[in-house]
Amino acid sequence: MPTTKEFSIQLEDRPGTLGKLTRTLGDKGVNILAFQTFSSEGKSVVRMVVDNPNAAKNVLETERQSYTEDEVAQAKLPNRPGELARAASRLGESNINIKYAYTGIESGTNSPLLIFGVADATRAASVLDQAAAAART
Repeated sequence: MPTTKEFSIQLEDRPGTLGKLTRTLGDKGVNILAFQTFSSEGKSVVRMVVDNPNAAKNVLETERQSYTEDEVAQAKLPNRPGELARAASRLGESNINIKYAYTGIESGTNSPLLIFGVADATRAASVLDQAAAAART
């Protein structure tokens, strides 16, 4: 499983802000593959993985949005009982702590896409590769 770029964006926590941002991204041809949002200290924090990080970055800068970029591990696992447990267990057995996780859809296939925020995304991606191979056998 590869690593991918994730954007964490701080928005005002009020009606319409998420809609405005995502509409602007969509108007510029950016497809959001996975996202998570939550409130924290009067702000709304949005984490997202997109199909075109460079275009998303241009939109965020043009819109003067406050954001950070991080590498996250992504996994494509079969959609069946126990697969999240298998992946999470493998990460734990490798002493990799999952700080957060969320789901989305892989572009072009509509397969489930799991995003894991971890300290070492490259190492986690390798562990998730092993979990996916075990799931196929």
